[in-house]
Amino acid sequence: MTEPTRKTERLVWGGLIFIIAAIGGIFALSKMIGGKPLPVIGQLSAFTLTNQNGEPVSLSSLGGKVWVADIIFTRCAGPCPTMTHHLAELQAALPPNESVRLVTLTSDPEYDTPPVLKRYAARFGADSNRWDFLTGPKPEIRRLAINDFKFVVVDVKPEEQKNAEDLFIHSTWFVLVDQRGQVRGWTDSEGRLHAYFDSEDPSARTEILSAIKQLLREPASST
Repeated sequence: MTEPTRKTERLVWGGLIFIIAAIGGIFALSKMIGGKPLPVIGQLSAFTLTNQNGEPVSLSSLGGKVWVADIIFTRCAGPCPTMTHHLAELQAALPPNESVRLVTLTSDPEYDTPPVLKRYAARFGADSNRWDFLTGPKPEIRRLAINDFKFVVVDVKPEEQKNAEDLFIHSTWFVLVDQRGQVRGWTDSEGRLHAYFDSEDPSARTEILSAIKQLLREPASST
């Protein structure tokens, strides 16, 4: 083999090694920063509501935090206890010492006052340092729930109620919000876009935790 041939061979192999190393580095980096960027579904508008401790909670006070939201009512005999139980499981699995909150809205603010919500929260071991149960003026809650989160919330007419607790029809979704107050979706392994997490899906907790970790790696502000 001539010297020029050896040099050419070394260059070829050196190039291949560089390409392989580069691909490995890109793969490792993608694992470090997460998968595809989580799509922005919409921007929340300003709100101020009251939590189970009688403290104000607003969009600005949640700024810089990643949070998961849902909507229930404490007199619910249907899916609400199960949803809250699943959020309690998520609370236990959240990364420690991270800026992550859980936020539960009530569809029944006239009944679900702060003391009522506090008792309900205690049933599920909710940590008030990480989990807010919010009540307030019904129009503001409905605006936030329906217009911003795209939850379904409907009052059941008295003549259509099957029992005394059959008061509302509402979504059983969990919604993810980033540090800038934007609702974020996710893309599954088949490339399908989802705007929320199905609370009835056993894999939802794993999916939410993965999305939360990805959002925590994003900058808290757009500037």
